[in-house]
Amino acid sequence: MTRRTKIIATIGPASESEGVLREMIQAGMDIARIGLAHGTYELAEERIKLIRKVASEEGKPVGILLDLPGPKIRVGDFGEKQVELIEGSDVELFIGSQGSTIDRIEVDYEGLLTHVQEGAELNIGDGRAVVKVTSVFSDRLQATILHGGVLSGRPGVHIPSDQLSLTAPTSEDLEAIERFLPLGIDILALSFVRTAGDIERLNLPPHPDGPLVVAKIETQAALEDLPGIIDAAGAIMVARGDLGQEYGIEGLPMLQKNIIRECI
Repeated sequence: MTRRTKIIATIGPASESEGVLREMIQAGMDIARIGLAHGTYELAEERIKLIRKVASEEGKPVGILLDLPGPKIRVGDFGEKQVELIEGSDVELFIGSQGSTIDRIEVDYEGLLTHVQEGAELNIGDGRAVVKVTSVFSDRLQATILHGGVLSGRPGVHIPSDQLSLTAPTSEDLEAIERFLPLGIDILALSFVRTAGDIERLNLPPHPDGPLVVAKIETQAALEDLPGIIDAAGAIMVARGDLGQEYGIEGLPMLQKNIIRECI
């Protein structure tokens, strides 16, 4: 029986060995996703070559999905020691990337003071902490911790998309495309798509002459230009994690259904 639904598996440290990859292919993996947001490009290249080798030995075609890094905002390094942000406490946010403490957090987004507005809720570390901006000054944001949590290292920050000046594809995305296309990438996933023009700026030949381009829908702007994005892209990915931060988790089921309905 032919299985129409395809299985995409993300390859990471726990699954990058030859033995595990072979087991995944034998178990039915159709597409291997390689994310560029973490790890080095050299490591990603090694994984791609190993997947091709094992798939060839198994006699099964396995597609390679390259997930481009996209724009990513992170806080300055908390260090290896964990820091707990306490609900109800105040914290100051500055532009920078050198380091952060329990009451002073640096954010590597140049538009922090000009685009982020009073009342905005910033999600840190995939929901481990949420802060609400209470005042905007010329050199910093004053915020209150709505939801406390434990942080370490350089967690990401989700800022409402209508208060961001970032665009896609980034220069890093374009450099990655130039580097990885010669390896025979089958699918490219583009993050932070806001309009059909973002897809067109990739300047790639249409599939099958070029890779299938997947537009990741994760912003309010993308939903507003959804018909155009669908026409420009080869496929749509519903990025529920980011959409959930934009609209709330309770709104996700209906959003997802509407996106799927528009696609078909």
